Amino acid sequence: MDGLTIHGYRDDLAQAFHDINAQWIAAMYRLEPTDRDVLENPRARIIDRGGDILFVEAAGLGIVGACALQKTGEGQFELTKMGVLESARGRKAGEFLLHAVIARARALGAERLYLLSNSKSAAAIHLYEKLGFVHDTGIMDEFGARYERCNVAMLYPLD
Repeated sequence: MDGLTIHGYRDDLAQAFHDINAQWIAAMYRLEPTDRDVLENPRARIIDRGGDILFVEAAGLGIVGACALQKTGEGQFELTKMGVLESARGRKAGEFLLHAVIARARALGAERLYLLSNSKSAAAIHLYEKLGFVHDTGIMDEFGARYERCNVAMLYPLD
């Protein structure tokens, strides 16, 4: 998509990861201890454990979005902490980022890619569905209790 670029994780982008996600979480929900832990320690909680964080940059706006792949088991990743700044909405930055994150999950050897969300995040859920994620009660049963706000669980068919 025109004017959009993907960047991999660098320590100098850790603050952007924190700020982008803290903004949308606080606007719709409340920051839970699990959120704070990941947002304040992205290298230790995501990168050093075999995951990754990707960023999307919009020409003229800088870094406008971020998304993490948190390794939760052998060949298993949670797509988490995906946010795009309001200033960049409408530019398809989220869709561009989500395509890149799915490709990165495959490159990391993901056999299972899932996400946890909330039905209040209707636009995000629509985007996930558009790119192929499907609602999955097994994922909800296995991981849903991790967040108080979680009432949606989705799985991406990697095969």
